[in-house]
Amino acid sequence: MIGVLIVDDDFMVAKVHSAFVAALDGFEVVGTAASGSEALAAVGRLRPDLVLLDIYLPDMTGLEVLRRLRAEGSTADVVVISAARDVDSIRTALHGGVLHYLVKPFDRRTFEERLRQYAALRGELAELDVAGQRDVDRVFGGARGSAPAPVATPKGITPQTLELVREALAAAAGQGLSASECSERTGLARVSARRYLEQLVAQGQADVRQRYGTAGRPERRFTLRTASR
Repeated sequence: MIGVLIVDDDFMVAKVHSAFVAALDGFEVVGTAASGSEALAAVGRLRPDLVLLDIYLPDMTGLEVLRRLRAEGSTADVVVISAARDVDSIRTALHGGVLHYLVKPFDRRTFEERLRQYAALRGELAELDVAGQRDVDRVFGGARGSAPAPVATPKGITPQTLELVREALAAAAGQGLSASECSERTGLARVSARRYLEQLVAQGQADVRQRYGTAGRPERRFTLRTASR
């Protein structure tokens, strides 16, 4: 199993990324960290194979975490996952030896592709004893991969949280969820939960119906749309 440490100060983003990692064969989340100091301590304690590292952290930048890891001789591989788009950050990350740089927001497919590329790279290296130029080209090509494209979403809607809400609907099966129930399951505010549920409806991934109770206003319930519907 490839042990992954997730470093992000947004607990909701860390939760989503943890779910993404846990769903991939061959990967397991060994820990999470919400600051640079926590990340450095966790790397020393948990010895992860891979660190998913955000740039914007409360006590130091992810780039400083990367610099310290390399100065301490850590062999952990690093993939940057950040909204930082400035060239200096990208250049510094590249010089620090990161394998990939994912720009937020991105979709789940892009995330999984990068981790699968990483797993394939580890497999390539494990099988090599002495490498020829063709082997080196193949390994370095797999390490860089193709550039991810940001996903266009309405203002205030992030793909990671949208996926979290979609998974909450999936877990509810055919019973569906109200905005209040979705709020309880995801940790989002009720208003935010309703916005994300409505976005899934707009994308054709969910349906919404009115359910009338014995008293009071009708309740809107959202259900995930299946492939056959």
